Amino acid sequence: MPAVSPRARILAICSAPVLALLAVAAFAPLPFSVAEPGSTVNVLGSHQGGPVISISKAKPRKTTGQLRMVTIVATGPDATVRLKDVIGGWFDTDRAVMPRDSVYPVGNTTKEIEAHNVKEMRESQDSATSAALRYLHRSPREVRVKLSLADVGGPSAGLLFSLGIVDKLDGDGRGGDLTGGRTIAGTGTITADGKVGAVGGVPLKTQAARRDGATVFLVPKGECSDAKAELPKGLRLIPVTTLKGAVKALVALKSGGAVPHC
Repeated sequence: MPAVSPRARILAICSAPVLALLAVAAFAPLPFSVAEPGSTVNVLGSHQGGPVISISKAKPRKTTGQLRMVTIVATGPDATVRLKDVIGGWFDTDRAVMPRDSVYPVGNTTKEIEAHNVKEMRESQDSATSAALRYLHRSPREVRVKLSLADVGGPSAGLLFSLGIVDKLDGDGRGGDLTGGRTIAGTGTITADGKVGAVGGVPLKTQAARRDGATVFLVPKGECSDAKAELPKGLRLIPVTTLKGAVKALVALKSGGAVPHC
């Protein structure tokens, strides 16, 4: 039997802890969540048997086309994510590996996180309504808006809610639809004064949008590079920073005018 060289002995001794760590990592839970494209909802239509946007004290327009808000689905805070899941997510374009803290920045249990997401959605709906009515120079005393999307949490549908309200009340401002009959999707938070904010998970959201028939995707301008990274074929990106800019871009798209691009 040949003698083992000192170098080989050293390599064997050094590699043993590394192999042990890899073995532990392969079975130990890791602080990540695995996300994939979720559902989309047309805010101009109905969801779970009722309208997403209800308007009273004013006559809503009949609309064509669709404005689809989009979601992602991530493993829960209590889910066990192991090394094989992380590696698989890195190589699968239909999934993304994200730090758990970025997906669930608040709360340690599913119940706490759901309560936080419901609160964020409610605040987002209030901001979306305020932004739309401010844009239209309408008073809450003249028109009442109710938004209903019970099984979706978080603030990322704010922009689409505002656009839906604008389309139902004013359309393109010239008697036509804001969508131009298209299926338009998008994402972005909204403030009461109409500023659009980033949301995260955009590459997965573009996949969900295209899967459900969208040909145009409104994206917060700061997330253009993320959106372009894995952009599905047939989906056009339009960067936005404000509600006013988003409306202007959709009107230009419909009329053949200059439209911003990522």
